[in-house]
Amino acid sequence: MIKKASKTVIGLFVIGAVILLLIAIMVFGSGMFFKETDEYVLFFDGSVKGLSVGAPVIFRGVKIGNVKSISLIYDAESRNVLIPVIIDVELARVKGVPDKPGYPDYKTLVKQGLRAKLEIQNFITGQLMLAFDFYPDNQEKLYGLIRKYPELPTLPISPDIFNVMNEIPIKEISKNLEESVRGINRLVNSEGISEVDKTLREVTNSVRSFGLFMEYLEQHPEALLKGKPIPKGE
Repeated sequence: MIKKASKTVIGLFVIGAVILLLIAIMVFGSGMFFKETDEYVLFFDGSVKGLSVGAPVIFRGVKIGNVKSISLIYDAESRNVLIPVIIDVELARVKGVPDKPGYPDYKTLVKQGLRAKLEIQNFITGQLMLAFDFYPDNQEKLYGLIRKYPELPTLPISPDIFNVMNEIPIKEISKNLEESVRGINRLVNSEGISEVDKTLREVTNSVRSFGLFMEYLEQHPEALLKGKPIPKGE
């Protein structure tokens, strides 16, 4: 009975250790244990095609968070469907300011012109990201439709973003890549490759012969003056 109890205790101990290890990997591996993140909501009144959950949130090129969720909400006052975007950010990453810039002191940054806008993250795939910067000349516009999160103002969506993505010659790029692959295949399967391979073998043999010659000279330096000795019997 004692042995059975011991095995049970050991088994439970091992299982508990594995669970703790998995939790540690998830917490420390993701880095969330050390981060003080805040959630905010932003509203867009136009298409956010190309913006997806997990997209980066940057401030002047420095990543400060990610997009957490994207949904739709109807604004009865304007009779318009808006797109609330929830983001998880670290405004506290801004160093050297007198007060902590994160929640609840974010309003100071908003008054100074902090705004978010959509920018192109990848021209090939058309992925978008959220970019923050200070635009003190742009009027602050808040909707107040979701009270659960502090709201940060956004700039109007520029149609130039979608025009740029539509002008990217995706078909031409794909066609050029396909033609390049065909050219490489023709080169690999042509007789020219066999000639190149033959030349490389000849060069390799020459280098090997030269190496043997240099090795012989190191062992018989007098051969430079006397020449290679003729074997007896010849």
